[in-house]
Amino acid sequence: MGEWELLDITSHKNTLSSSTGPHIAELVFNIRVRRRATLYVVNLLIPSCFLITVDLFSFLLPPQAVDRSSFKMTLILGYTVFLLIMNDLLPITGNTIPLINVFFSLCLALMVASLLETILVTNLLSSSANFSPVPRWVQVFVLQILALLVCMPQKTKEPKGSGKQFCAGHETQHCGGTAKSSADSLAVQELRSLGRDLQAIRLQVEQQQGDSKSSEEWMQVGFIIDRLLFGVYILFISVSFITIMIIWSNSYNQ
Repeated sequence: MGEWELLDITSHKNTLSSSTGPHIAELVFNIRVRRRATLYVVNLLIPSCFLITVDLFSFLLPPQAVDRSSFKMTLILGYTVFLLIMNDLLPITGNTIPLINVFFSLCLALMVASLLETILVTNLLSSSANFSPVPRWVQVFVLQILALLVCMPQKTKEPKGSGKQFCAGHETQHCGGTAKSSADSLAVQELRSLGRDLQAIRLQVEQQQGDSKSSEEWMQVGFIIDRLLFGVYILFISVSFITIMIIWSNSYNQ
């Protein structure tokens, strides 16, 4: 069926002797065949590499968009249908697992991992404001170590000025300046009330800034994980293409 290539045929003759009967001549043929790699490269490997490359470029879509996860789910469905259709072309062996089957399993595992990572990143980006502060080990491992590994150092913002300091002091003091010693007691009470209100507003703003910082850290964690899997994808595709080309060229040179 064109799947096998005939390499060599050798034969040798054996004579089997018997003490009770005539001698028996035995002719043994040794046939050496080899699978043709072109069939699997063209029909299986190249389409699989095309699908995995499309899944790779899907990382260019914004992770917070719903279209990215739905696009990856469509790719996984298409790849599964592709494997079911091409299942009859896969080589049938004994107890060993063909290398091409391992390659397909890794491709499918990477697609599923990318979909799960997209779901995780989307959840981090959309619901980061509701999460608790980032744990210390996540800050060290992800925001420092992995961030340097994927060339995404943590963004640090300079602390803004704390603003004007308001005081509700004694009768002889005023905010930012000196007041007359004969200030009216009613005005002093109003200043104290205003100082308490401003202090409450300041505490609320600081709390909101702390929540915003925690949300930004969770978003940074999501982007770092997204970049890390993107690099793993590129490494896997590069190694796979190089390995396929080397095996293919060696099979033809032999």
